Amino acid sequence: MGETEALRERREALELVAAEADRACAGSGRLVLLKGATGTGRTALLEAVTERAAARGMRVLRTRCSSDSEAGEFAAVLQLLSSGGEFDAGTKLFPDVFDDNPHHWSYAEHLWRRLCSHAADAPLLLAVDDVHCADEPSRRWLVDVARRIDALPVLLVVTERSQYDIDPPSAGLAHALSPTLVRTHTLAPLSANAAAQLVRSDIDAATPAWVDDCVRAGAGSPLLLRALLDDLRAQEPDGAPPRPVPDTCAALYPGAYPAAVSWWLDSAGEATARVARALAALDADVWEEGHAEEFTELLAETAGADPARVPGWLTAMTRLGLLRPDPDGRPRFAHPLLRDAVLSGWPTVRRQAAHRTAAELMLGRGDRAEAVAGQLLRTPAVGAAWATVALQDAASVAVRDDRPDDAVSYLRRALDEPLTPARRTMVLTELGSLEFAAARSSAGIPRLTEATRLPGMPQDRVRAAVALGTVLARRGKARAAMDVLRDLDEQLTDHPDLTRLLQTASALLSDHDQGIRQEAYRWLHGAAERSPDLVGTAGQALLVRYDATAGLIPAATAMKRIHALLDEPIDVLAEPFLLGTAAAVAQWADELAEAEGLVRRGLDRQSPSLLHPMHLALLNVRADIAATRGQYADLLAEPAAWQVTEATRHRPDPANAHGHAVIALVETGRTEEAARLADSFALGDAHDSWELNRFLYARGVLRSAQGDHAGALDDFLECGRRQTARDVVSPVVTPWRTAAAECRSALGRPQEALALAREELRLAQVWDTPRLVGRALRGLATATGGRRGLELADRAVRILRDASAQTELIPALIGQGRQLVAAGDRSRARDALREAAEHAERLGAVRMRALAEEVLPEGRSRGSATALTGWEALTGSERRIAALAADGRTNAEIAELLHLARRTVETHLTSAYRKLGIRRRTELTAVIGERPADPAEPVEEPGG
Repeated sequence: MGETEALRERREALELVAAEADRACAGSGRLVLLKGATGTGRTALLEAVTERAAARGMRVLRTRCSSDSEAGEFAAVLQLLSSGGEFDAGTKLFPDVFDDNPHHWSYAEHLWRRLCSHAADAPLLLAVDDVHCADEPSRRWLVDVARRIDALPVLLVVTERSQYDIDPPSAGLAHALSPTLVRTHTLAPLSANAAAQLVRSDIDAATPAWVDDCVRAGAGSPLLLRALLDDLRAQEPDGAPPRPVPDTCAALYPGAYPAAVSWWLDSAGEATARVARALAALDADVWEEGHAEEFTELLAETAGADPARVPGWLTAMTRLGLLRPDPDGRPRFAHPLLRDAVLSGWPTVRRQAAHRTAAELMLGRGDRAEAVAGQLLRTPAVGAAWATVALQDAASVAVRDDRPDDAVSYLRRALDEPLTPARRTMVLTELGSLEFAAARSSAGIPRLTEATRLPGMPQDRVRAAVALGTVLARRGKARAAMDVLRDLDEQLTDHPDLTRLLQTASALLSDHDQGIRQEAYRWLHGAAERSPDLVGTAGQALLVRYDATAGLIPAATAMKRIHALLDEPIDVLAEPFLLGTAAAVAQWADELAEAEGLVRRGLDRQSPSLLHPMHLALLNVRADIAATRGQYADLLAEPAAWQVTEATRHRPDPANAHGHAVIALVETGRTEEAARLADSFALGDAHDSWELNRFLYARGVLRSAQGDHAGALDDFLECGRRQTARDVVSPVVTPWRTAAAECRSALGRPQEALALAREELRLAQVWDTPRLVGRALRGLATATGGRRGLELADRAVRILRDASAQTELIPALIGQGRQLVAAGDRSRARDALREAAEHAERLGAVRMRALAEEVLPEGRSRGSATALTGWEALTGSERRIAALAADGRTNAEIAELLHLARRTVETHLTSAYRKLGIRRRTELTAVIGERPADPAEPVEEPGG
């Protein structure tokens, strides 16, 4: 690198020295003090000064001071005065004086006279580098020279390190000199522009982003920047474009950059190095907003440094360019590579000790649990109870914030600590649950297995066993799940409440296997007949659920029994089973508001970090409620849960949410997406489960919508076969008979269709809710046809209209319309189909809307149906929200203004965009123009 590159932004210093050299040549010398932080180029500047002085005829004597304690007194001066080459190596200057008269002042005077004799021959430049490292007698001699050279042709140019360090530095060379005797110049760090020019001059192919990375990693220091460029240039052949600047020193060769950073730290002193490395280790993660003072105190205590000096050091390093504030104002190293270089010279043991110290200090000052745990993740076992508590608290926060991966990290680290059996059981249960829930990982199984076998509180072992049973059942090993629960049951004979709980869990998990389900419920029924106390409140609720699905009781009886059970006191461990079961029965009974309340209660009472069979059951009931109401947008609100990716192709086991998503996609006119989702499952490899039955029904709905009635019939009949094998014969779960009857009618098999439809009506009348009875009547009307079919269709519409069951009313109206068309009553048919289309439009049920128009095509031209796209296609709710959005309101503002959930606003806007054929909010104004929304028109929840 040439002189021009080495002396960027040093013109002012060179001009100062040149002026003083002219003055010295004229017989009036002075001290020029060049100060600067480590790495700012003091030595390079001094070399340039000596070269220019020699070129103008000055005699140059130079020395570089060293902190070597063995060099002896006056070592720097002796080296300086002998640098002219007049003495042999090892020869002492004035040995007679030094040996016989060791008084320093006498020896210093002889050195002064020797200097004067040099100056008599020619103007003299004394160049002293790193004077802060000189021995004390040499420093005093140089100060004395500075006072006496004003009448000599001697220019004394000295470089001195001037940097804010944690340990206060000793007084500088000029502190005792009059300002008239010294000219001081402080070297600033390289500006970003100068550093960028230096990089470009060295590597022509550098991109702006690459240059910026180099500038930040160089931190304004010519030393660091040159070392970095040397490393980066060595990695590429000549002319090749440079690789990205790495974040770690392991990617650098030969390692000039980390060596330069290490030298910089060594020169700054041990205390400064400790603070710099502590900052790199903590990386300002522990600096909470508004707590800068606490952060600096923590940094000081972690590094064992003077807390009064740390704030000034942070400020000084920021000005130098080694630190940069992040967007939140926290100090961070200017580039990850610089941070890594600072850490690279720190032994792992000391780094871990710093993290432990930080964790303890942060805990003591009341910092967030996750901040404390973040430090503990970087340490080995602490061996103290506070560490385990902090890690568990952090995991709880992560779970609450829906960050299961972070929670898993905290709990895995907690296992490194010495734990009592009881606490280890808790940690293993929570960790195993999270590992399975987050990634269906088999790693959770051995953890949960260990938790069930550890000695501890019986309640904790039951939680672990229920979690393990849930994992095994979901992996198609329902019998193994039952064995786990029964094994623990035999060990808890002194705890009848816990044995009842295990038996209830066994019955619920048996739903995953049609073979053992009958066995489990046979035992449950027998025990309940002997004494209801043997099965407990939750077990009795499961029997109500069984009787409902088996077609044995009406909805009114089921709800009466459920309400009685809800009024009874219940153990906290058994409560989720009762609430989840009650919610399912209430949803089947069309008591949707009550079912929603039970779902909320059930989810609120559960720990989201513990696997529980009722957690998923409650979420499924919530989805079932949304499907009953036709809230298709809610069922599709989380695309990541159902959209097909390469990673999710050929999955074996569909969930209830997937079945609902398929139907929602079909009903909203997205049949191709529904087909992709249905085809993404390899059902031949699926485990036996009721979720598989539900998915078969959903795939049948898709195939029927595609016109594949034979394929749809196969799916519906297989769904029915599997449900019947579980003693689930009531249409409360899936109306497979009605759907299969429609397929058989379409395939020209009316008698078979009629048999299925009659059986469906019989079972629906047992349960006796308007939705089930109306739907069954609609199916029977289609299978029957003729005048009797029309009577049945009319009856179905009346029942469903009075029940406000829109999702069932729409197909009933379409069926009625078909019957009326066949009877020649086109006027009534048009009214029925118009009503169906209006209800479908409000729900966003595109398929049903299209079916209504297909039955009576001329109805569209007569205005019997509104457009499927454009402003007129928007519901009142969508119009009002779209108008507010076009007016510049944010989703949050609209939600607050209309007293809606923010997701509801987003759902309405998404639907409006689709109907208007736009993708961006900015397009709304142009599309809707100045159309005002009716301010009195209420905004409905999707599907409401």
